[in-house]
Parts: sequence; structure tokens; C-alpha cells
Amino acid sequence: MRRLILKMSMSLDGFVAGSGGGVDWIFKNMDAALTDWIVASLHGAGLHIMGSRTFRDMAAYWPYSSEAFATPMNDIPKAVFSRSGDVLRGGTTTALQDASRLRPVDQSASGARLASWTGARVIQGDLAQEIARLKQEPGGDILAHGGVSFASSLVRLRLVDEYQLVVHPVFLGRGQSPFSELAQPLELMLLETTRFPGGVVAQVYRPA
Repeated sequence: MRRLILKMSMSLDGFVAGSGGGVDWIFKNMDAALTDWIVASLHGAGLHIMGSRTFRDMAAYWPYSSEAFATPMNDIPKAVFSRSGDVLRGGTTTALQDASRLRPVDQSASGARLASWTGARVIQGDLAQEIARLKQEPGGDILAHGGVSFASSLVRLRLVDEYQLVVHPVFLGRGQSPFSELAQPLELMLLETTRFPGGVVAQVYRPA
């Protein structure tokens, strides 16, 4: 059975985005070693999953990007969770605005790159039941991306088998947390810690 891994960048005080959804602070400490670590984690996935708002952001960005992250994001199959099933309609978020401003993209994309997003699997059923089905399918691990609402549901329902938390050296003071809806403490076991020159620390945990 394949695992569900939740990968998120977060601040030292546990927020994955500012109160307005901004993520510009994530880009200030990126270095080559951290980039390599993230790219390796992306390539290790057999399936990317995300909520509909994050899907719209990524579909508007990664097909046009030449960053190192673009290849695994575009090439690996994707599934998007959406109650309505209409994943390409609706607005994008402040996170996309921050990424586009700080990491401008190319203005063209190949048909194959676009098709990897327009052809993504859309899942409308009960989250816990659908995740259980995905875990039973053959293939590499399932890598979950935010946003905070989708990640919070995965955490609250205890569906995550491994947490890959990329912790940036900044206090936001206030913001959005995927852990704020936990009814009871969630105890974890630390598996791995990797420090990077820019001050970021990647911490890998699994539920104890």
C-alpha cells in the first residue's frame, strides 16, 4: 500500500501562509541545496494530489515555468479534489501572485505540459474513502500539496502517513495553519532533519 505524504513550507511559528494568503517569505531563503532536496521529493512521487484552489494556481504556473520543480510537477500524474467537479473555474490566490512576481514564468507551454493539467483526475467523493482507494492503487507514494484547507482536512482526518515540513527561519506572528483544526494532539516521530545554507530546515516526521 502506498503512503500519503504531506509536503508543506512553513514558518517557525507554524504558519504555511500569511493571514492574507501571502507566501513571499518562502522565496527569500531558497538555495541550490534546498532546491535539490525539494526536486528529489517531487520526483519520488507517483501521484500529486491537491485541492481545487491550489490546482488552479499550479495549472496556471507550472506548465509555463522553466524552474527545476516544473518537470516533476508537470510530468507526474495529478488528482484534484473538488466537491463541484469544476476545477478550472474560479479565481487564483495570493500565493500565485507572489510566485509569479518573484519567479516570473515563460509565456509559452507545450501541449503535453498543458494536457497533464487539463487531463488531471477529478475526485468528488468522500475524502477519507477516496484517499483509502488511492492508497490501494499501484504506483509510487502520493504527495499532497496545500492549500491550507485541503491540508487541514488531511491532517484532521489523520490520513497523512508522512509529513515533509520545510521550515523557514521567519516568524509570521499570524497566518494560516493546517493544524488548527486538530481536536486532539497528534504525536509524531522525527525521521530526518536536513539543514540548508539559507537557514531552512527540512524535517520529516511520521505519526507515532
